[in-house]
Order: sequence, then C-alpha cells, then structure tokens
Amino acid sequence: MSEKSYHIAVVGATGAVGQKIIGLLEQDTNFKIRKVSFLSSIRSAGKKIPFKGKEITVQEAKQTSFEGVDIAFFSAGGDVSKQLAGHAVASGAVVIDNTSEYRMSADVPLVVPEVNSHTLSKHKGIIAVPNCSALQMVTALQPIRETFGLERIIVSTYQAVSGTGIHAINELKNQSMTLLAGEEVEASIMPVKKDKKHYPIAFNVLPQVDVFTENDYTFEEVKMIQETKKIFEDPKLKMAATCVRVPVVSGHSESVYIELERKTTVDEIRNVLNSAPGVTLQDSPSEQLYPMPLYAAGKTDTFVGRIRKDPDHPFGFHLWIVSDNLLKGAAWNSIQIAESMVEKGFI
Repeated sequence: MSEKSYHIAVVGATGAVGQKIIGLLEQDTNFKIRKVSFLSSIRSAGKKIPFKGKEITVQEAKQTSFEGVDIAFFSAGGDVSKQLAGHAVASGAVVIDNTSEYRMSADVPLVVPEVNSHTLSKHKGIIAVPNCSALQMVTALQPIRETFGLERIIVSTYQAVSGTGIHAINELKNQSMTLLAGEEVEASIMPVKKDKKHYPIAFNVLPQVDVFTENDYTFEEVKMIQETKKIFEDPKLKMAATCVRVPVVSGHSESVYIELERKTTVDEIRNVLNSAPGVTLQDSPSEQLYPMPLYAAGKTDTFVGRIRKDPDHPFGFHLWIVSDNLLKGAAWNSIQIAESMVEKGFI
C-alpha cells in the first residue's frame, strides 16, 4: 500500500453506482484515504451517508467542490461530467468518469485494468470507464485474444434494468406485482425514458437499449462496438451487437460469438480463461454449471461458460458471459483504475 494518503470525492454519491463505489471504498484498497467528499445534485444535498463509522453530509457538486481532491469518481450522468470534470482536473484531481461523456475522446484513456492498463500513462486528468456491457465482454475476451488472436465478435446482450437506474428497478418490481394481481400495467420508463413510446419490462423482453441511430442500431450497440475497438486498439476488428433489456434487477448476460485467427480447442480456451485475471470459469455442461446473473450479483469477477465450438466455422466459438453491471461494470472497475494509478505512481 502506498504511504501517501488521498482525498477522495464521489460525484453522484446517492446514486446506484455512487453507493457501490462508497461501499468498495469502505473495504481494503491499496491506497489510504485521508478524507472523503460526497457530492450530488442540490436535491440530495444534506443527506447523510455512513462511512467507516462516521456520517458524511452530502454536499452539492459545484465547480469549487474539488479543492484538495486527489481522485474524483464521477457517476452522476454525462451532463454533470461535462460541466464539472474539467474544473476537478483544474483543481488538481484525477477524474475517473463512469459516464459516456469522454469515452470516445481521443485524449482520454478508456480503461479496463485487466486489458489495457498501459494506456493510463497517457491520461491528461480524465480516465473513462467503458460501457458496462463492453467492459465485461473485453475482460473475458482479452486472454483469448492475446493467445489466439481475434477477428470477429457478434454479441447479443441480456441487460438488467439496474443499468437504467433505481426508477427502472422500481418499475420492474411494481409491474411484476401488478401483472401477478391480474391488472393492467402502465409503463413510463422502459425501454428509454426520453423516447416516444414506453413498454412494460415485467415478463417481457425489450430489444432496445438507448435510442435508435440513423443506421437502426441503438446508441448502446454503437457504443459497444466503438468502445471495444478502442479498448483493444484494433479499429479493423469486425463486430456487431444487439442489445436487449430483460426483467432482471442486477447482472448483465451476453451471448458472444467469436472468430479467432488460428485453430484451437474448447479445452485450450478453458485453460486460458481459468488463469485469467478477473475471470471465473463456470463451464461444466454435465453438471449444469454455467454463469447466471442471480449468482453473479454482488461479485466483482466476470463469469464465463457455455464455451462451444461453432459447428461450421473452423475458428468460431460461442461463449456465455455474465457480470454484475454495477460492480465490474462500473464501481469496481473505477476502484481498480484508482488502484492501478496509485500502483504505477501516476497519482
């Protein structure tokens, strides 16, 4: 552990990801915490959050909130990051941003520590955390890519409602109870609150995550494709994505088809994944052992199973990848970035 101690700020401290970050900061990290500042919108300012035996009062996040801050975790939405991240950097803080605001900026590293921690050295004050769906996928695919090469990815996601926030979780729960009571449900949030139409998520599957773009892919699908190519530093990688919202509270699941650069076997892929950092292999069909979001929730690893050879393509394989979207998909990856920065002497 570094001898230096750090002043940590959490912007969006009362939100789902902010709360997860705070919970992780209460546990052992490889950096000492000298002081914490919990920041939020004016609506949540004044609330008290317990932290290591004390109660910390939440303050309104302002341009002047970052004096003396060393590391600022942002998870309050892209607009807030756009307004305040630059001021945090100007005050001397390193910003670890969980929103989409800076992910595709050329001078901002998009980091998954198990995959591309070397890019942290290029930071100019802001480091972006990838989209949660891309994040868990690249964590699982990186060891395979390093060993066998990777030419193509086709992914279909099964994304939990917690990726949209607490209001979506409540809508799922309320709709479920209403339908079980035999009554008609109303939808006001899913699939996208700002879009024109809304559909029930309870007992349903919605093939739309975020709004549609001009080419009929959703922004979520475009983000997955673009961010994966940036993280892998491979703009020529062939990739397509279909993102789907399912009635699960926590934990994203993904069916992933890959084409490798050279011939290998399922057992060789299993061996590579079995020793990969941040990955837990759960792949024994005879025992019905495979990853499920119910059991991945609350865990920081990415779980991989259902590894199969494609019946037609000689270098094609299918995998099933599951992870807690609020932990590895956001909060835990943020903490890992901070720990990597400290370990490498960048903070």
